[in-house]
Amino acid sequence: MQEFNAVLELLAMLATDIRMLALFALLGVAAVSDWRSYRIPNWLTFGGACFALIYVTMAARTPASGAASAFGGLAVGFAAMLPFYALGIMGAGDVKLMAMTGAFLGPQQTLMAVLFTFIAGGVAALAFAIHRRRLAHMLGNVKATAQGMVISTIAGMRPDGRMQASQSVGKLPYGVCIAVGTVVQVLAHQLGFV
Repeated sequence: MQEFNAVLELLAMLATDIRMLALFALLGVAAVSDWRSYRIPNWLTFGGACFALIYVTMAARTPASGAASAFGGLAVGFAAMLPFYALGIMGAGDVKLMAMTGAFLGPQQTLMAVLFTFIAGGVAALAFAIHRRRLAHMLGNVKATAQGMVISTIAGMRPDGRMQASQSVGKLPYGVCIAVGTVVQVLAHQLGFV
């Protein structure tokens, strides 16, 4: 009975919280767009970030604390994904989507959303490789990339995580992973699990 009440409270919160409704809607559109075209539109990420920055600032107890939370979350989301873009592992749209998500969530919850996103991405990558019957190939790529990065670091060179298209197992629409990871994290947070 207690779990049922928790679920009802969660649904009531989601139905009345404009911030979460907007975030989930934007993540849903981004996931569908990334799934279909491997692109996340700038209007969605920039428009969503602007909405979050304004809404969180105005809805907080004080505008200063709201702005600090929104801008802090945006910075954490951006900084967490930027190294993967620099290595060529992730697209710019994914970085912008996580930054937008951070503006909605604030810095601490954004860190947890990034962690959940990485878990969702790992599970999706394994499922993708298994589905395409390329798991051994993918694990070989991971091993070769990790070894190359360690050797580059020891030699004092900039690591290069890029690989030839012929070596790739395929493209993964990471916007889907960001959406799934963030939604699961928000729900787990609301239910008190994290």
